[in-house]
Amino acid sequence: MSEKNSSHGTITNNNHAALWHGRFAEGPDAAAVEFETSIYVDERMAIDDINGSKAHAQMLCNQGIISSEENDQIQKGLDSIEKDLLSGNLEIDYSAEDIHSFVEATLTDRIGDAGKKVHTGRSRNDQIALDERLYLRRAIPDLQKNIASLIKTLSDIAREHTNSLLTGYTHMQHAQPGTLAQHLCAWAFMLVRDYERLSDSLKRVSLSPLGSGALAGSGLPLDREFVAKKLGFDGVTHNSLDSVSDRDYCIEFTSDFALLQSHLSRMCEEIVLWATTEFGFIDLSEKWSTGSSIMPQKKNPDFAELIRGRTGKVYGNLINLLVMMKGLPLSYDRDMQEDKAPLFEALDTVKGNLIVFEAMISSAKWNKDKMAASCYGGFANATDVADYLVRKGMPFRTAHGVAAQCVRLCIEKNFTAIEELSIEDMKNISDLFEVDIFEKITPEACMKARKTTGGPAPEQTDKQILFLQKFCEGKF
Repeated sequence: MSEKNSSHGTITNNNHAALWHGRFAEGPDAAAVEFETSIYVDERMAIDDINGSKAHAQMLCNQGIISSEENDQIQKGLDSIEKDLLSGNLEIDYSAEDIHSFVEATLTDRIGDAGKKVHTGRSRNDQIALDERLYLRRAIPDLQKNIASLIKTLSDIAREHTNSLLTGYTHMQHAQPGTLAQHLCAWAFMLVRDYERLSDSLKRVSLSPLGSGALAGSGLPLDREFVAKKLGFDGVTHNSLDSVSDRDYCIEFTSDFALLQSHLSRMCEEIVLWATTEFGFIDLSEKWSTGSSIMPQKKNPDFAELIRGRTGKVYGNLINLLVMMKGLPLSYDRDMQEDKAPLFEALDTVKGNLIVFEAMISSAKWNKDKMAASCYGGFANATDVADYLVRKGMPFRTAHGVAAQCVRLCIEKNFTAIEELSIEDMKNISDLFEVDIFEKITPEACMKARKTTGGPAPEQTDKQILFLQKFCEGKF
C-alpha cells in the first residue's frame, strides 16, 4: 500500500506511483499528491475505465502490437478487477493519482509485466475523454428513466383531474379559468423537453476519442474504429487535437441539468404557494413535510423548498465549467481535471431531486373545492365576456373595451365578479348582452369553451395525457 503523509514525505510504492514518475529523480511530495489527486471524484468511472482498457487491449492484439497471450492475461486480469470491485472484494486505493492509475497498477499487481502494456498507444488525455463519454452514455439513460417516471406520474394525476377547476395566472394575477390537469400537463411537457434535450446531447458523445493520444494520435498502427465499435460508439472523433481538448459535452449536459433543475424549481415554487393557507390547493403528505421547532401548528413544504434551493448549486456547477474552459489553449490543460466534480454533482443533484419530487407529488392530496373557488372573483372570465360579444359580431378590440367597462363597473360597485352585475347593468354598456351571458361565463363554461389544441377543455387535456402516456411507454 502506498504511504501518504498529509503534510510531508514522498510516495514510495512504485507499483502505485504516478504514471509519469519515470521523468523524475525523486517521488512527489505527499501533500502535492493529495492536492492533485482526482480519484475521489473519478472513482465512479472505474468500470468504464476497465471496459475501455479491455477494448483497447483487444485492438492492440488484433494489430499485432501485443501477443494473444498478453491480451488474454490483460482481459482476465481486468475481468477479475471488475468482478472484485462490484462484489466489494476490492477497494479503491485512494493513494492512487486517479482511476486510470489505480486500474493499471492493480492489473500489473495481478498479472505482472503484461499489465504494463495496456497503456500502449494511449494517453490519459484520450483515456479520460473516453471514460467520461462511456460514463455519460451509461448514466444519462438512467436519469431519463427518472424523468419519464415523473412524467408518467404527473399524467396519471392529471387523468383524475380533467374537470378539476384551477385558476390560471399571469403576473400572479387571475387570468383565465383552467384545470389542474392542464397545469400538471404543462409541468410534464417541460420534462418531455428535458428528456429529449438529453437524448440530443447523447448523440454528441457517440464518437470515441480513444486513439487520439495526448493530442496527435499515435505512430503505432492503432485501429480506432475497432475500439469504437467494440464499445458501442457510432464512430470516432475526427480530430485528435479537438478530441482531447473538448469538454463541450460536460458543459452541454450540465446545461441540460440546469434547465431540468429550473423546471423542478418552478414546479416547487408553485407547490410552496399552493400549500399556503391563502391558496390551500395542495395538501402535502406528512411523510414529505416537516414541522417547526417552536411553532407546533406548522406543516412546512421543506422538500419542495430544498429542491428549489438546490437550483443554485446546479447553476453554479454550470458556471464553474464555463469559466474553467473559457480561456484554455489547445489541447489538454490540467484545469480540465476539474470538469468531473461539477458535472457529477449536477447530475447527482437533479437525479435526487427528481426522485424526491415524484414521491412528494404522488402522495399529495388536492383540494378541488378551493381550486374551483379560486376561479371566482378576480374577473378571470373577462376575456370570455369579450368572446361572447365577438360571437355576436363585435370586433374584438371593441369587445375588449366593453369587457373592461364591465370590470370597471364592478370595481365601482365593490363587486368581485362580473356575474354580480345585473343584466340591466350589462345592457347599459352594450345592448348585445342577453341573459345567456351568465351561463357563458361560469368558470366551468369558460374552461370547457377552450377547445383549441393544448387548451384546458377535458377533450384537449385527454389528448395531452394520451400523448404523455405514449411518450413514456418503454422508457423505464
